[in-house]
Amino acid sequence: MFKVTLKDGSVREFENALSLAEIAKSISPRLLDKATVARVNGEVCDLRNVVDSDCAVEIVTFDDESKDKAGKKAFWHTSSHVMAQAILKFIPDAKLTIGPAIDNGFYYDIDTDVNIDEDMMKKIEAEFKAIAKADSSIRRYTLSKEEALAKFPENEYKQELINELPEGEEISFYEQDGFTDLCAGPHLMSTGSIKAFKIMSVAGAYWRGDAENKMLKRVYGISFPSQKQLDEYLNMLEEAKKRDHRKLGRELKLFEMFDEGPGFPFFLPNGMIVYNELLDYWREIHKREGYVEISTPTILNRKLWEQSGHWDHYKDNMYFTKIDGEDYAVKPMNCPGGMLVYRSEPHSYRDLPMRVGEIGLVHRHELSGALNGLMRVRCFHQDDAHIFMTPEQIQDEIAGVVRLFNEVYSKFGLTYHAELSTRPEDSMGSDEQWETATNGLKAALEKLGLPYVVNEGDGAFYGPKIDFHLNDAIGRTWQCGTIQLDMLMPERFNLEYVGEDGEKHRPVMIHRVAYGSIERFIGILIEHFAGAFPTWLAPVQAVVIPIKTDSDKQMEYANKVVAELDALGIRVKLDDRNETLNYRIREQQGQRVPYMLVIGDKEAEAGTVSVRDRKAVLKDAMPLAEFGAYVAREIKERRL
Repeated sequence: MFKVTLKDGSVREFENALSLAEIAKSISPRLLDKATVARVNGEVCDLRNVVDSDCAVEIVTFDDESKDKAGKKAFWHTSSHVMAQAILKFIPDAKLTIGPAIDNGFYYDIDTDVNIDEDMMKKIEAEFKAIAKADSSIRRYTLSKEEALAKFPENEYKQELINELPEGEEISFYEQDGFTDLCAGPHLMSTGSIKAFKIMSVAGAYWRGDAENKMLKRVYGISFPSQKQLDEYLNMLEEAKKRDHRKLGRELKLFEMFDEGPGFPFFLPNGMIVYNELLDYWREIHKREGYVEISTPTILNRKLWEQSGHWDHYKDNMYFTKIDGEDYAVKPMNCPGGMLVYRSEPHSYRDLPMRVGEIGLVHRHELSGALNGLMRVRCFHQDDAHIFMTPEQIQDEIAGVVRLFNEVYSKFGLTYHAELSTRPEDSMGSDEQWETATNGLKAALEKLGLPYVVNEGDGAFYGPKIDFHLNDAIGRTWQCGTIQLDMLMPERFNLEYVGEDGEKHRPVMIHRVAYGSIERFIGILIEHFAGAFPTWLAPVQAVVIPIKTDSDKQMEYANKVVAELDALGIRVKLDDRNETLNYRIREQQGQRVPYMLVIGDKEAEAGTVSVRDRKAVLKDAMPLAEFGAYVAREIKERRL
């Protein structure tokens, strides 16, 4: 008799050894239909694995939202094998190499001279569907190294992979419907779970990413448990293309990236308006919450970065220079400068919590292949804040930060989920410090009743953190805000405060960002709103369009409208180009201007404006003063 503890905490007893698939079926036959893999004591396993002793079991489905995407990755890894089997039907002499699951689907690298064009893709897709529909059972077995090598006598890629494995280790294979591939797994129980599949693209890829090796063909695919999920995914990709912030950034004249500065964004006048509006909002709410603002230098001496630990733990991401023969570094983070500011004068417990904000320009070295518009850059502004506090104030301060984040994200119509990121391998500090800090964050999350998942090993090198992943308008997630609890930096910089007992004590510190990176947050907002910013953020909030640009009456009134709206603080411009009315309206709609005010003789005589928003006519005629007051309130209240 042994006990199995399930995810919900319930315990089941079993007399005889049984597979994880059988355990899933005992819970619910429907659960077995949806299951892809299981976790046994936290380790991801095939459902065909057998258990016979006390353990914790979690049955994982495709829809599981855990950080490791174990459910999806097993599904997609199996799909890569099915795709390889389908490819071999039409290209039988192709040499298979590797076919891993990736964040969004899977690929298989193959060595072939055959052109995989649209017609070939359709054939492979049809064969894939036939293999999946046959619902063939998938079998796992192992061979010795010698037997494994004999399986692939003509495939130097598989031979290389097998020869790298340790001597004496049994090597696993997965087989379905006569197709066998070298693989560590885990995999689905059968091919029938895969209901929808599409080849996304074909690209070139060097074997093992080494340009000295042969160029292979990399076939990318995606698959789902239902056709509906595939359709939704493809629709999301189409919508994402329309919302691409790089494309819209150019069209709306927000920012540019130039070859002279790869990864270093150039903000244009329209982009600076959005940028400064975000900062104005940030400063307003932080002043209300008791934050003070500082600015620290961009370049600081090597000794500071050694003291902070960045020199040992973050050097590969930093830029360096020499000044007067000494080593200096361009700051990748604002926190060490903030330590010096705190240490510049004595503090009492009465000063705490001390909330210090900084819009700091930081530089981090990113590989050129990772750069992506505003989403991944080499220099950006962090809306940093550091909160220095007593240990007793930790939970209240974290609660205050979460409340502030809620307010900020809801302002833009963004929802989020939280992740608790724990100690990474490359870290500073003692086990006790990490345990205390991690438990402090857990206690705060639980006190707030904020659901979260644990992201093992993804904390900062100096402390655990809570990451906030934002959900945008089309269902994608973006990691932005973070709260990091740090007991190490105050110790390394010998920070102190005098307590009620008159003795010196060490403060605890929170690092936190709401936007994360101003640049990245703007990129997210461009895509979230598809360039149609709320009126308060829009670079141009209203455009005045006279019907006849050669009419003195209309032009005189149009200029009066511009002047009156400008006096109300509304960003307004006049479109008096010698183009047709419909052309100018379409142009301004394309620029996502919130309001278009059409002026004709009738409006000029009555002191009104005909108002169009980005989509439709709101009113045939509205008194100018009424329109101005309405939009001024909308801007002041920062309405969505």
